[in-house]
Amino acid sequence: MEKLVLIAEKRSTVGKKVGVLRREGKLPGVIYGHKFEPVAIVMDLKEASRVLNQATSSSIVTVNLEGKEIAALVRERQKDYLRNSYLHIDFQAVSLTEKIRANVNIELTGIAPAVKDFSGVVVEGLNSVEVEALPADLPERFIIDISVLKEIGDSIFVKDIPVSSKVEVLTPGDEMVILVTSPEAEEVTVEEGAEGAEPEVIEKGKKEEEE
Repeated sequence: MEKLVLIAEKRSTVGKKVGVLRREGKLPGVIYGHKFEPVAIVMDLKEASRVLNQATSSSIVTVNLEGKEIAALVRERQKDYLRNSYLHIDFQAVSLTEKIRANVNIELTGIAPAVKDFSGVVVEGLNSVEVEALPADLPERFIIDISVLKEIGDSIFVKDIPVSSKVEVLTPGDEMVILVTSPEAEEVTVEEGAEGAEPEVIEKGKKEEEE
């Protein structure tokens, strides 16, 4: 994957006045981290969006802050989903020589024979796995091939994910990633959980003082 670089400047505009920056096509953010004094920044919204759309939660992004390059992880994205536009980005500055923890997204690929041949229903568990590694060794994502799921009841757990020896998996190995169940079992599960179910929160950002 190509090096992800964001051009940023320090900003003095804070609080409700940040709305003016957004109307000018700017994206506010902040960089913080261990042994790093928090810095309020501003980026070009269009260019930053292009880079951010390529970055996963474990991607190292190079923030070029007025000529100084800072290696960072994208820790939080506040987004206006109606307008499909970013509102604010939190970056965590990292040291390339110190191990860090990050959540690595899980991406499914392939077709499960149990679904194709036996009308099985895929039940997804985790969508990310927490790991610890040096920033340069962090996986962009874990790609899981579900073509190994050949029978009803077949499953994949965290312990089944191939991982480099340079990466330590912190999520318990017995956590389920994906399971193929029968259509009848899925119907019962849905009926039991229908009453009083709460809507799923896709992405949650902390409330910011900068509206």
